[in-house]
Amino acid sequence: MNIKLYQLESSLKKFLSAFVIVLSIGVIMGLTYLSQTTSYSTKKTIERFNGSQINIDDEMIDIPDTYPKPVSEMLLSTHNHIIGFSLLFFAIGFIFYFNSVINGSWKLFLIIEPLVSTIVTFGSIWGMRFITKEFVYLAALSSSLIYLSFFTMSTVILYELIFKKDKAKDE
Repeated sequence: MNIKLYQLESSLKKFLSAFVIVLSIGVIMGLTYLSQTTSYSTKKTIERFNGSQINIDDEMIDIPDTYPKPVSEMLLSTHNHIIGFSLLFFAIGFIFYFNSVINGSWKLFLIIEPLVSTIVTFGSIWGMRFITKEFVYLAALSSSLIYLSFFTMSTVILYELIFKKDKAKDE
């Protein structure tokens, strides 16, 4: 297919731009939620899934701020995120496929990487909860790649839909 985003009809460009903007708002809201619940801190992320450490001394028993996430809640969260992220990245990847700014192996990487990182991120959360807390670093790396890929693709898509002109139409 030799269709490029900047060559699309004006109304389709506006629709796709609005769609990418709304998706971006949703992703930013998710990142805001993550900031509120973990402060993007490895310690708070581990605590969110593994529960608070409590100190027991002879005089007083601490009540934990958070409890370890139960398997049922982890399953629900993982299920929702994997399905949601896969649909989000199918949509954004499909649109991004038709960009003319990034091509070749970088285009393929940006389309596939967030799908792979989604599995790695949520697998890491399970690893952090049930194997070792060091999985938090893999979760941080893979989730960073997810969002870097998303915002790169979104920026390129919006640039091409809004600012890039079809020189063939101008002549």
